Amino acid sequence: MELNYLYITVLVILSIAFIIGMLRFIKGPTASDRVVALDTISIIATASLVFMGYIFNRYIYLDVALIYGVLGFIGVIIIARYLEGAL
Repeated sequence: MELNYLYITVLVILSIAFIIGMLRFIKGPTASDRVVALDTISIIATASLVFMGYIFNRYIYLDVALIYGVLGFIGVIIIARYLEGAL
């Protein structure tokens, strides 16, 4: 496996996006800001899994990314309903 400049660029962009999302999650002034940051981190993790599946040529990562994306979406919906006061 050879990492070329495109792979390294994508990894750097995903890492920077993850760090920015973590900073917003830690520093977020309200709970809704933290939920949005958590959703963003979940999307970045899903994109990372898809990228890993492409690099390693293993399609199981795509299945894991799909399930992770669905569970992340359901989790955000549940947290948003809780913050709204509906639960």
